[in-house]
Amino acid sequence: MALPPATITILVDNQAGPDLATEHGLALWIETRDGPLLFDTGQGAVLPGNARTLGIDLRRTAHLVLSHGHYDHTGGVPHVLMAAPGVHVHCHPGVVQPRYRRREESPKAIQMPRGAMAALDRLPENQLHWISEATFLTEAIGLTGPIPRQTTFEDTGGPFYQDPETRRPDPINDDQALWIRTDQGLVICVGCCHAGLINTLNHIRRLSGVQTIRAVIGGLHLINADRRRLDETVAALQRLAVENVIPCHCTGERAVSVLKTALDAEVQAGVSGAVYRF
Repeated sequence: MALPPATITILVDNQAGPDLATEHGLALWIETRDGPLLFDTGQGAVLPGNARTLGIDLRRTAHLVLSHGHYDHTGGVPHVLMAAPGVHVHCHPGVVQPRYRRREESPKAIQMPRGAMAALDRLPENQLHWISEATFLTEAIGLTGPIPRQTTFEDTGGPFYQDPETRRPDPINDDQALWIRTDQGLVICVGCCHAGLINTLNHIRRLSGVQTIRAVIGGLHLINADRRRLDETVAALQRLAVENVIPCHCTGERAVSVLKTALDAEVQAGVSGAVYRF
């Protein structure tokens, strides 16, 4: 039996197509025969307008998956829950914990906004699903839950902490990804890849039992990657024979340039408004 095809639209990204707004964040609208779902929400400011411009009705959202608990992926949660009161939300329990990033000498709070936390708290218990292990939303769509950190060259991608004094490093254990099984292989959606892109891809191949990776789309958080990490990432992607890489959000221009030059795969930077059919 043929597996459901997938259509993925980038709703929020750091770059945008004509008539669309940008912000530092990510949101992907995913349609399969099993129905529509939203992967992350951006900061919230541009999600509603971009959805209207693209003809996407957020009231149809059946599932909302949060990749991790940073403001640039969860700020639009209140709007989505208001638009689609019956939506089922899937996230790790750690999404609501305090988070900080050190910029120069002063820490910056980067956790889920209070309004988003309050909106989750008001959600009926049967609609809020805490993901602490791999989970299937449908026969073809899976969530990784926490991703094992096994490579030696990958890290969280920045100076992240759990306290404003920046004494406790934040491993961002709530980081998760989504995969879709298609007849052409796996289509993998990532928020920021704080667990590491290669860790994520290897884990999904183990969980799904599918080795072919048709496409990877989302933030790869290589913006701060040194040359060793970029070279190791390229080598691993070549070994995995990834067919398409669509870097978005936090990947960084230098990393995108390296991927385009070094990979045999098709590499095309994502922008809000781009639509991909698999």
